[in-house]
Amino acid sequence: MAHHKSTIKRIRQTETRTARNRYYRTRFKNIVKSVITAAEAEDKAAAQEAFKVANKQIHKLVSKGFIKKSTAARKVSRLNLMVNKIAA
Repeated sequence: MAHHKSTIKRIRQTETRTARNRYYRTRFKNIVKSVITAAEAEDKAAAQEAFKVANKQIHKLVSKGFIKKSTAARKVSRLNLMVNKIAA
């Protein structure tokens, strides 16, 4: 158990950050999964709509510092390719 004020505060901060990052990680996975699921179902309209939402949300996670800009760009690019491959 921590005895110093600073370590007690650090423990509190770590718990807060861990909870926030867990929320972002889950959100990120679910966003990507929704696009992949729609693309695999060959539903172009649903895939495009899910991609539009995913693109915005992924870039929002970049602004929060959860993922890097290049990681977001790579994910969005691959999801876009997946959506565009669906035959209309």
